[in-house]
Amino acid sequence: MSSLHHPAPALPWPVQRVRMPLLGGMQQLHEYWHSATPCRRGRLQDTRFSANEDLLYGVIELEEGHGSDTGTALQLAAEKAYRQLFSLLEAEGFPHLWRVWNYVPRINEMEHGLERYRQFNIGRHQAFADFARPVDSSPAACALGVAEGPLSIAFLAARQAARGIENPRQISAFEYPRQYGPRSPTFTRAAIANSGRHDILFISGTASIVGHGTVHIDDVVAQTRETVANIAVLVEQASRLAPAAGYTLAGLDYRVYIRHAADYPKVRATLEQLIGRDIRAVYVQADVCRSDLLVEVEAHGIARRS
Repeated sequence: MSSLHHPAPALPWPVQRVRMPLLGGMQQLHEYWHSATPCRRGRLQDTRFSANEDLLYGVIELEEGHGSDTGTALQLAAEKAYRQLFSLLEAEGFPHLWRVWNYVPRINEMEHGLERYRQFNIGRHQAFADFARPVDSSPAACALGVAEGPLSIAFLAARQAARGIENPRQISAFEYPRQYGPRSPTFTRAAIANSGRHDILFISGTASIVGHGTVHIDDVVAQTRETVANIAVLVEQASRLAPAAGYTLAGLDYRVYIRHAADYPKVRATLEQLIGRDIRAVYVQADVCRSDLLVEVEAHGIARRS
């Protein structure tokens, strides 16, 4: 479960508290992942999880400690979190990471001469390396900024692998040049997973990037249009892998992250124009991983298998 804006009540299952203001008049929102079969719950170190026979959902929230000679406080917290995450998946027998939601405090701030998002990427990348996880089989993911709070990571893992999808309009994130930081981000643009009776399409946080560069700087409408163009390509790629699923832009559920709350009407109007007035979307104010990006959109679609 994820809880947006207001703190969630105490619950027996893992809850990710997303500390981002909702836009459009909504006060709070709870998003649930349901299971048709009984789940067991547990905890390993700082990670709380719930699992059935096929899937595991977990949440880890860590306060940043102190930096050291080996890294900044955020870098070490990210590495610790992902090491705990991978240790849990090994212990519970869910080796395949499908989807990750990362929320990083003050993601665009400069500390110790390096943007905090890049510090986060170093720590995450180190944990991938320590557990011999190749970056080219990374999960679908997002990384957004919150004003304050702990480093918060939620994840969905399974016993079988998802099929990763890349966008031919973009360079794979794990192949970004070093101008974006000492270590590349570790995520795939999208993934299709089989959960038994359903195919699930996960589309990572997607923005106005072509190749590896930001386009339409300072133009939120143009960035929104470019973002939808990128998502449309991912939906097309997904339809080739799972033609019976019938994925369409209008059939997905969206979470839309907007850097400046004042841009909400423009972003919403553009998405409704391109996808449809009945678009199922939640809009929140959040910092995006690059300071020149004004909007980021993630999505998922669930199709019942025949």
